Amino acid sequence: MERSPGSAIDSVLAKARAGVRRLTPEETLAAGRRGALLIDTRTETQRREQGEIPGALVIDRTVLEWRLDPLSDARIPEAVGHDLEIVVICRQGYSSSLAAESLRSLGLWRATDLVGGVEAWLEAGLPLSSGPADVRR
Repeated sequence: MERSPGSAIDSVLAKARAGVRRLTPEETLAAGRRGALLIDTRTETQRREQGEIPGALVIDRTVLEWRLDPLSDARIPEAVGHDLEIVVICRQGYSSSLAAESLRSLGLWRATDLVGGVEAWLEAGLPLSSGPADVRR
């Protein structure tokens, strides 16, 4: 991803990450094993090319907040309260930081993301599957 130093998006990203403990691939795997919601926001093409994160729920970024807000009529069954541990996953760990910040603004205070995204997961040699994914619409 090509980024200009000092760009407006760099400032937005820094603000989204300020004071947030983001997780390594190994910490994300452990979080999923203890019951955290792993939320994959990658596109279908990215998932097909890179593989699926075992146990992750796939939620399109365009509906993420509605599906995870416990007070939303459009929530998924797992969105049972504001105390949920949520780890958002994207391809490289940029858009996931913005998505996690948006979830925290809804009161989902434990929302965070995977540092480096699925690319870091792959580099760590962690398990992937070829699907099928648990896609939530």
